[in-house]
Amino acid sequence: MPELRQAQLSDHGAIVTRVQEWWGDSRTPEQARELSLLLPKLFLQFFSGTSLVLEDEAGIRAFLVGFHSPDDDTEAYIHFVGVDPALRGQGTARRLYTAFFQRAAEAGRTEVRAITSPGNTGSIAFHRAMEFTLEPGDRLVDGLPVHSDYDGPGQDRVCFLKWIGR
Repeated sequence: MPELRQAQLSDHGAIVTRVQEWWGDSRTPEQARELSLLLPKLFLQFFSGTSLVLEDEAGIRAFLVGFHSPDDDTEAYIHFVGVDPALRGQGTARRLYTAFFQRAAEAGRTEVRAITSPGNTGSIAFHRAMEFTLEPGDRLVDGLPVHSDYDGPGQDRVCFLKWIGR
């Protein structure tokens, strides 16, 4: 079983490479590269203390990039999670989320937020299974509350909230 540890700035290159490899089966190389751009080095430069990595002798096998809000001391946010396809369906993402929840609660956080695209049915199902609630949006798409233009024009998102530490 891979070891869980705090992320380090030096993990950035490997994480970006993993995103491009792990999502290469469902996206073109260009799309996988664009997805990796959601993880600029600044996330590990400033939030490595709240981000997690699972690694074994083969290297990084999963990661969670998240942070505690600097503006609201009750909130934490999970920005990006990746799991080696060979480990999917084995509780790896659940392990990362659970560790993040525990650390956030220990830091006095009481809620964790996350977002995904309305078409990412796997992510939506996972967040629901992790007992996140769907936050009300400004419209419904296939029965899901969607926040229109959340990340810019045409970039709709589903927003999640989970209460922890109570």
